[in-house]
Amino acid sequence: MMHQVGVVVDSNSGISQAMGQELGIYVLPMPFTINNQEYFEDINITHDEFYAFQENDATIFTSQPAVGDVVALWDQALEHYDEIVYIPMSSGLSGSCQTALMLAKEYHGRVEVIDSQRISVLQYQDALNALQLSREGKSAKEIKDILEKHKFESSIYIAVTTLEYLKKGGRITPAVATLGGLLKIKPILSIQGEKLDSFDKTRTITKAEKIMIQALKHDIETRIDQDGHGENVNIYMAYTKDKEGIEAFKEKVQEAFPNHTILCHELALSIACHTGPGALGLGCAKKLSRK
Repeated sequence: MMHQVGVVVDSNSGISQAMGQELGIYVLPMPFTINNQEYFEDINITHDEFYAFQENDATIFTSQPAVGDVVALWDQALEHYDEIVYIPMSSGLSGSCQTALMLAKEYHGRVEVIDSQRISVLQYQDALNALQLSREGKSAKEIKDILEKHKFESSIYIAVTTLEYLKKGGRITPAVATLGGLLKIKPILSIQGEKLDSFDKTRTITKAEKIMIQALKHDIETRIDQDGHGENVNIYMAYTKDKEGIEAFKEKVQEAFPNHTILCHELALSIACHTGPGALGLGCAKKLSRK
């Protein structure tokens, strides 16, 4: 007998195929093209191979998952569940969410697409929340409504060491990238729900770390958890390639948030396509109320 609601998420969440199997979550691998050859996150390329391509100036760009791949994974999940929820990356960052919403219409209510407008570690938390709500007996529609209701109770900041990869991905103009390179600018980007925005800039990663910590504290205290003084939020970190750098940063974050367990994940390669190696991310999301 089928029970609960199946959870499907894309690999922008940072959930690997192995993690997905362990958690009981279906993971759609995001595609990207390197030197005219298509690769899939966690399927036919390793992180080391990817960064070797990137650092050797390969031509890399991302794309939406093929419609056939999306529905094939949904159909697979629906063999085991009456209903599923699908959590793609933010609609503000990709058209894949809108495509999924159109595809879901053909499933007559068995597939609910959740546009929680999150990515990376926050998208990962949404998947965990969906899994927990499913186990509590919530329907796919109820899970969608709950997660979308709380979608803006989050914040994320990303510092990148170079503007080069944002330029290649078309996220900034070549002129801005050239000026930034000459001035050795380390930009800090912000995702407050809908899209990626420029937040601040500095000339050192150390300064960028301080700016991100202060910005996150401000968001928590003024918007996300005013009454709880930060007790009701989860704190997350993310990075690309530089494990030593993230460990040093984690010590500073732990000092700033001493009463929290800091969850740290490597950014998905589909995100690393735009940030390049050495990126550092810091974010938070309010815990779902269990009332």
